[in-house]
Amino acid sequence: MAVTFYDLNFTSGLKKLDEYLLSRSYITGYQASKDDLTVYSALPTALLDEYLNVSRWYKHIDALLRISGVSSEGYGVTVEGSLIVEPIATPPAADTKAVVAEDDDDDDVDLFGEETEEEKKVRGTGNCSEGFWEKERIWEIICSVGCKPWDDETDMKKLEEAVRSVEMEGLLWGAFKLVVVGYGIKKLQIMLTIVDDLVSVDTLIEERLTVEPINEYVQSCDIVAFNKICK
Repeated sequence: MAVTFYDLNFTSGLKKLDEYLLSRSYITGYQASKDDLTVYSALPTALLDEYLNVSRWYKHIDALLRISGVSSEGYGVTVEGSLIVEPIATPPAADTKAVVAEDDDDDDVDLFGEETEEEKKVRGTGNCSEGFWEKERIWEIICSVGCKPWDDETDMKKLEEAVRSVEMEGLLWGAFKLVVVGYGIKKLQIMLTIVDDLVSVDTLIEERLTVEPINEYVQSCDIVAFNKICK
């Protein structure tokens, strides 16, 4: 179904978009698409911090563009009453290739592609001074974490809310899906972006996601996919 947004350069338009994204990870569908790029390109970044849901979505799409392709499919989005920059058809040039796969069949999610030799070399040095990386930039980790409930009677909506309730400087929650584990049990598989100097994935799991009060819903967590990039 086509969607139209108005006046994204003004408070009224951004407020409507913020309300629209309250219950959505993407503009349309269940994965990043050209619809997200259309809106992404039309937004005035200087105003985004005032709108929590828009800011969350924008940072998530920005992170995806750094590491992966975005689907060329979409339902069709129109932005009216704004000065729109022509949406890019492909992400900025980079040597990392990945596809974000999210579908309704609960297949495995392939979040990241293979690192190039140049990226491995840079990562190994612990800095961003070589190749196409610029100096004095920040390492970010984009990963997918699986949160397993106690049983098939666990309220997965409340489990998701409990996981997202964890707030830390440098932590940004992204899209999620439910993946079948077995015996009627599904686990929450959720993407997140963290600043490496501020948040440890192990600490996040051991000290926040598997302790009270969240362990009322979450039995255990595991890292499904992991990639370290330079912002």
